[in-house]
Amino acid sequence: MTQSNWMALFHKMPDLLAPTMAKDHPNLPVVKEEGCYYYGLDGRKYLDFTSGIAVANTGHRHPKVVQAIKEAADRLMHGPSGVIMYESILRLAEELTKILPEGLDCFFFANSGTEAIEGAIKLAKHVTRRPYVISFTGCFHGRSLGALSVSTSKSKYRKYLQPNGLTYQLPYANPKDCPVGEDPDVYFANRLENDVASLFAHQVTPEEVACMIVEPVLGEGGYIVPPKGWLHKMREICDRYEILLIFDEVQTGFGRTGEWFAAQTFGVTPDIMAIAKGIASGLPLSATVASKELMKQWPLGSHGTTFGGNPIACEAALATLEVFREEKLLENCREVGEYARKKLEVLKRKHPVIGDVRSIGLMIGIEIVQPHTGEPNGEGVMNILNRCLQKGVLFYLCGNQGEVIRMIPPLIVTKEQIDEGLSMLDEALTEYEAEIGVHSFASGK
Repeated sequence: MTQSNWMALFHKMPDLLAPTMAKDHPNLPVVKEEGCYYYGLDGRKYLDFTSGIAVANTGHRHPKVVQAIKEAADRLMHGPSGVIMYESILRLAEELTKILPEGLDCFFFANSGTEAIEGAIKLAKHVTRRPYVISFTGCFHGRSLGALSVSTSKSKYRKYLQPNGLTYQLPYANPKDCPVGEDPDVYFANRLENDVASLFAHQVTPEEVACMIVEPVLGEGGYIVPPKGWLHKMREICDRYEILLIFDEVQTGFGRTGEWFAAQTFGVTPDIMAIAKGIASGLPLSATVASKELMKQWPLGSHGTTFGGNPIACEAALATLEVFREEKLLENCREVGEYARKKLEVLKRKHPVIGDVRSIGLMIGIEIVQPHTGEPNGEGVMNILNRCLQKGVLFYLCGNQGEVIRMIPPLIVTKEQIDEGLSMLDEALTEYEAEIGVHSFASGK
């Protein structure tokens, strides 16, 4: 297709695609992706600090993954698992047991993170025969009705949809809310204990609660890293009341926090885990994961899928795991993530509009505020993101008011690429501050 025909088709987008699918940032027309870069229809090369929203952890179109897909397509295109059985789905399950926390060794494969969450909640309710779920304010678990019932990152996602009332929400542990002089691990563990006691005393008995579900690092809700002690207390409370603990590791999984999963980063093993995004380097694949003992209580017909565990996607996932090991991506994530954090701390001292920098591995949030009030500044974020795009780097956004710049580069990213991207961000911040009449400090050192 010629460039003019492509652009003509692109301009028809409002008529061809639902606004809720098409109207996102930045809507960049691209013709190719490779490594840490997108190649635009305009002929420019763009540094990608979004990883396709935390999916392309091995980089775009990694040669090993592409080759695995091509070879797989010569053998099988479609399962469906159960009707037939094939090697790749079984090998993938076996390989995943080697990187997941001990005891999480049985899988239901699906296509997306939302499906993995639906499976996790259904499994918990089926096994416990209890109706209620506890989630945490600010977490995002998906947009299907079951997942939406526990998603509270933004109220607009729930508008008119009346998610079922069988859920209760407790506050997420945001370290910024810790009183000065208090130990965040102790403070938030005690607060969770008190919040749970109040909930059980006034609204629901623990014997009615099937599970607690949480993002071990808040994702779409603002990239908030909770204290370890809070998650350890959550595990303790669930054990005490025989409540199942679900970790939504759709975004934190597959190396994003510097370990295979955030469960290992924080030293807490859930009963059920939902994994997706980075699992297959861009192909649709996810899994609900639990122990054999739990899964055996979920008999034939309790759940199902047509496309889940697609043989080509499973081969891509196997190749993805090989790339992680061969290229030491976990080590690179930790090293380059720390490097990026230090560079951003310098930018924070230079730019009054940066309110906070939060990170774990290469999961980085840059909060943008009104410099005189400290209030969240979602409008400023969009201004800065658009300037960054013009310069040649893509970031994304998150937070309840869109006030956080989300920086999630592929785990293959180099320090030189971090320097390149943050230099463009620095320029964008300087221009924005000049526009609103705020002066950057001469040096962030």
